[in-house]
Amino acid sequence: MTRSIVTAAIAGAFVLGLATAAVAAAKGEFDNMCAEGLALHKKINTDCSVNADYKGKSYCFGSEQARKDFMKEPSANLAKAESFYKSHHQG
Repeated sequence: MTRSIVTAAIAGAFVLGLATAAVAAAKGEFDNMCAEGLALHKKINTDCSVNADYKGKSYCFGSEQARKDFMKEPSANLAKAESFYKSHHQG
C-alpha cells in the first residue's frame, strides 16, 4: 500500500514537471515563430517545443536542424530575424 502511494506521488511529480516545461517552452520571442525561418524571410509558426535561449530570451524553432543552423551564428541570424519580423509583423 505504501509503495503504491510513493509510486503515485513520484508519477504525479513527473507529470507536473512535464506540464511546467511545456508551459515554459510555449512562450518565445517573435510570437513563437521559427527564428531561423524568420532569418530566411519565412514565417513558420511553431509550438516552441524546440527552443533555445540566447542573451536571456527564448527563441522557438520549427525543427532541431533549424535550431542548430540558427545557433551557428546567433547574433547575425537574430539581426536578420528581427529585421524581417519587424517589417512583416502586423500589430
